[in-house]
Amino acid sequence: MSTFDIAVLGAIAGFTIFLGLPVGRVRGLPAGTRALLNATATGVLLFLFWDVLVHAVEPVETALVAVTQDGTGTWTGFISLAAVFVAALVLGLMTLVYYEQWMAGAKGTARPHGPGAASVAEFTEHRTFSTASPARRLALLIAVGIGLHNFSEGLAIGQSAAAGQLSLAIPLIVGFGLHNATEGFGIVAPLAGEPTRPSWGFLALLGIIAGGPTLVGTLLGQSFVNETVSVAFLALAAGSILYVVVQLLRVAQNLGYRTLMFWGLLLGLILGFGTDFVIVAAGA
Repeated sequence: MSTFDIAVLGAIAGFTIFLGLPVGRVRGLPAGTRALLNATATGVLLFLFWDVLVHAVEPVETALVAVTQDGTGTWTGFISLAAVFVAALVLGLMTLVYYEQWMAGAKGTARPHGPGAASVAEFTEHRTFSTASPARRLALLIAVGIGLHNFSEGLAIGQSAAAGQLSLAIPLIVGFGLHNATEGFGIVAPLAGEPTRPSWGFLALLGIIAGGPTLVGTLLGQSFVNETVSVAFLALAAGSILYVVVQLLRVAQNLGYRTLMFWGLLLGLILGFGTDFVIVAAGA
C-alpha cells in the first residue's frame, strides 16, 4: 500500500470522532438527561483508562518475563521500560493536577471548585484569565487524553498496513472508527450543561486534537516500531484520562441523580467494551 493510502486509512479511523461532537450543541435537555450523558461519558473513559493501562503494562510485563523465565532479556531493559511507564503515568496525571492549581492561583483566590467540579449553573459563573469556562477546559483535557490514546491506535494501523496485512488493517479501521465515534460523545458531554452552544470551530478543534493523532500515529507506524515510545504515550494517556474521570465524577456528584449516574456508567462501559470486541474480532 502507498503512503497516501495508509494515510487515508488513518484519517478515516481517526476522524470518525467528529460523528459524536455535534451532541455538544444540543440544548434544552432536562437535568436528568444531562446527568445520564455525563455518566455515560465517564463510563466510556473508565473503559479507556483500563484499556490503555492494559496495553501500556503488557510490554513491561513481557520484558520482566523475558528476564525471569525465558532468559532472553536483561534487567536493564526491564527497569528502563518500567521507569518510562511510571514516569509517563506520573507526568500525564500530575501535570494536569498542578496545572489546575496554577490556574486557580492565577486568579488570586482559593479554588472552591476544580474544572468540572462545579454544578451546571456554576459553569457560567467561574472564568479563568483565558476566558474559557470550566466545561470547555474539561472538554479540551478529555480531547488531549483521547488524542494520546488514539496515537497508539494509529501506530497499530500503520504497522499492519505497511506490512501488507490489508485483511487486518481494514477491520482495525472499522473497529477504531466505531470506538472513536463513542469517544467523540465523551468529549462534548461536559458542554451539555453550558447555556451557550460551543461554536463549530471549537468542536472542530476538539476533533482535531482527539482524532488527528490517529493519522500521525498511522504515518509513523508504517516507518518504525518503537516499544518505548508506545509505552510512554499510552502511560501519558492513562494519567490524563484518570484526571478527567475524577473531574467527571465530581460533576456527577453535583448534578445528583445517583441512580441515573450508575446506569450511565454501565452504559458507557458497555459501549466501550462493545466497540473493543470489534477490534478483538479483527485479530488486534
